This record gives sequence, structure tokens and C-alpha cells, in this order.
Amino acid sequence: MKIYRLTFLAALFLTACMLLLVFVFDEVKSEYVATNGQFFLGLFISTFFLVIVNYLVVDFLFSYYGKRQIQKISTILPEEISEEDHNLDLQELSRRFSDLNLKNTTEIDTMKEMEIYRKEYIGNVSHELKTPLFTIQGYLETLTEGAIENIAIRDKYLDRIDKSVERLLTIVKDLDMINQYESDQITLNKSRFDINLLIREMIDLLDLEAQKKDTKIVLQTASNQILVNADRQKISQVLMNLISNAINYSNREKATVTIKTSVQNTKVLVTVEDNGMGIKPETLPRIFERFYRVESSRNRNDGGSGLGLAIVKHILEAHNETITVESVYLEGTKFIFSLPKV
Repeated sequence: MKIYRLTFLAALFLTACMLLLVFVFDEVKSEYVATNGQFFLGLFISTFFLVIVNYLVVDFLFSYYGKRQIQKISTILPEEISEEDHNLDLQELSRRFSDLNLKNTTEIDTMKEMEIYRKEYIGNVSHELKTPLFTIQGYLETLTEGAIENIAIRDKYLDRIDKSVERLLTIVKDLDMINQYESDQITLNKSRFDINLLIREMIDLLDLEAQKKDTKIVLQTASNQILVNADRQKISQVLMNLISNAINYSNREKATVTIKTSVQNTKVLVTVEDNGMGIKPETLPRIFERFYRVESSRNRNDGGSGLGLAIVKHILEAHNETITVESVYLEGTKFIFSLPKV
């Protein structure tokens, strides 16, 4: 459209100049009128009117068919094309459609990424449920085929079946819990309690597990008693998951899990730190995802539902608190979360 408008203005300017020369200046007028004045005058007047007609026709066609096409597009994308857009020029419409195309491309890429996560999540759920189920099935088949007559084998297999059932129940409970948290159905029963006392209770519960891994658990605190206002049961679950993870991933000699508590203004900071294998930088952003494993080669029979850190994150977010992670690969990992101080 700009080309036709420039052509129209140029023709208008040239015609005006010729008319000015022919009819204003006497010397030029007498010379051209005497020779070819009428011819040139007729030529430029004809050109002038042709340019006007051409401009009007092209402008009408662009306006009519352009609006028709925009109206068709607006029926497909009613939220992106408004009534005012029907009168925009082509350059502005081109820019808007470029922005729309970029937006749609970004949304498509996001959906593809979400689809990859969905498939990975379904595969992980299937594996987590399948492992204890197949274990139970294998031991039961062995017992029914005659091994039940051997008391030692029977007791050993029944004990392993019991542990597999417990693991299966844990996975199902965690799945139900994560579903409630993600649906904002979490209910908090807040109360005042001593966070140091709760940590000591968790250390006592996990002491046997730490001994099996030859891991030492240390509590460092600046005060014997630090009161917080939170849901005691759910915070105990946060501590249980973080300390248990630290023990499991401290696979080295003289492994140590250090738990620290400190007060900063109105917040209490709790740090759970290990000197284990650490986390690679590229996997660090995904550790709070459901079923995500830092090391895919890690033996899943080591326990855990793969939902622990996701549950931790949801519990703390329900308290309007945060959790951060710092890690150096092959050196250790540190989790820091906050709680409201009384």
C-alpha cells in the first residue's frame, strides 16, 4: 500500500509542476503551447487521473479482501483479533501475526515438554508400583511351590513380603498425599513447638538407619529451645524426608549429616547438610519433581517412593515458607528451609 501511495503523490507532484510551468511562466507557456503544450498537458492530466483511479481501486481491493481474510482469521482466533484490527494496515497486521506465531510456538514447545514429563511420570509410577508387586508375587509363588514347608525360608520370605507391602502402601499414601497437596486440599493444624526437640526425635527414629550406613548425625544449634508456629506432624515429615535422603546419599567413609538451626529476624532457618555424592548442576532444578531420581542408575530397591522432596516442597509452600538447595557434585548437598518464629 505504501508503494501506491508514494506513486500517487509523485504523480500529483509532477503534474502540479507541469501545470505550474505551462500556465504560470509566460516564456515556457508560449513555447510549449506553440509546439507540444497541449500534448504534454493532456498526457500529464491523463496520468494524474489514471493514478488516482488506480490508487482508489487498489486501496478498495486491499481493504475489502484484507478485511475478509482478517474476518476469517478472527473466527478461528477470536481472542487474538479484535474488531479494531480489521482497519489496521498490512505492516501492523504482519507484526501482530508474527507475535501471535511466536506465542503459539512457545506454547507448543511448552506442551511438548510437559508431554515428555507426563510420559516420564507415568513410567516412574508404573515402575515404583511394579517393583514391590513383582517382589511379592515372586516370593508367594516360591512359597506355594513348596518352600513354605521350610520354616527358615518361609519366615525369611514372609518378612520380605511384609516389607514390600509396606513399601507399596507408602507409595500409595504418598501418591494420595501429593494429589491432595497439588489440589490445595492440605489442612494445617498449627501449634507452637520446639523445633530442636522435634529434630532430636527424628534423629532417634533414624539412628538405626544411619548406623547401617555408617553415618553420623550431628545437631548444631545456637539455642537449646527455638519455638516455631507450624503443623508439627507435617514438619516432622519434612525433616524425616530430608534427613533420610541425606543418610541414603552419604555413600562414603565417615559420612556425616549435619542439621543446623538458627534464627534470623522473624524466621527460623533449618539446614540439613550431607557430605555425600552431591547433585550435578544440570539436574538440580528438577529435584523437587515427582519421582525424579538424581541418579537414574541408583538402585530403586534402596527404598523411598520418589515423592519425598515433592511432598516437602508442597508442605512448606502450604506454610508460605520456602526451601532452597545448594550442592557441589561429589562433595555434598545442603537443604535450607524456613519456618515462622514464635
